[in-house]
Amino acid sequence: MKMGKLINEEGLRVDGRRVDELRPIKIEVGILKNADGSAYIEMGKNKIVVAVYGPKEVHPKHMSLPDKCLLRCRYHMSPFSTDVRKNPAPSRREIEISKVVKEALESALILYDYPRTAIEIYMEVLQSDGGSRCAAITAASVALSDAGINMRDLVVACAVGKADGMIILDPNDIEDKEGEADMPLAIMPNLNQLTLLQIEGKFTKEEFEKAFNLALEGCRKIHHIQKKALMLKYFGKVEE
Repeated sequence: MKMGKLINEEGLRVDGRRVDELRPIKIEVGILKNADGSAYIEMGKNKIVVAVYGPKEVHPKHMSLPDKCLLRCRYHMSPFSTDVRKNPAPSRREIEISKVVKEALESALILYDYPRTAIEIYMEVLQSDGGSRCAAITAASVALSDAGINMRDLVVACAVGKADGMIILDPNDIEDKEGEADMPLAIMPNLNQLTLLQIEGKFTKEEFEKAFNLALEGCRKIHHIQKKALMLKYFGKVEE
């Protein structure tokens, strides 16, 4: 297969990774003292802060649900998060990602334990480098756990893409924009359940199966990092 500009003749990508390698990932828990739960994630050059508030009283009150908690999510990119200054007002993309993140997390939360209340999740992207929705979902799940919200499982997300005809794990911004396809995926790893699957571009049946399995493998590696970050916060040590 002929290599293009995104993957060289040695099989290395623009940032030096192999096709099945994740970017370096760092997760910190409980970084904001004024939030009920919080987390910070670096995934490649992505830098995202997540704050969770609640369960708390719903405002306005007429929006409260009698039998379960109201989940609100806001994904926002700071004006300085991209190479060109972004308008601080919410864009259509940010509104869409807020909805996607909410749906990806909702099935993991036991919202019926908190009727007539609200849980609010704020995700602030300080620096964006492709795959920010997956990083936001991963960090938001950790922040919810830090807030003590009842959950069935953590949610972990990872994307796969196609560049120069090859399936790649965790595409960065250049690969995301110039590649042929992109597929963000989120799972509850212990329950082995899918909470998010989006596809942009085209995969053959064989490519989809390969991409799906590669994304699952990536999610499980990131899940290990989530658990280590939580253990470090609450036990002060990490069991390998």
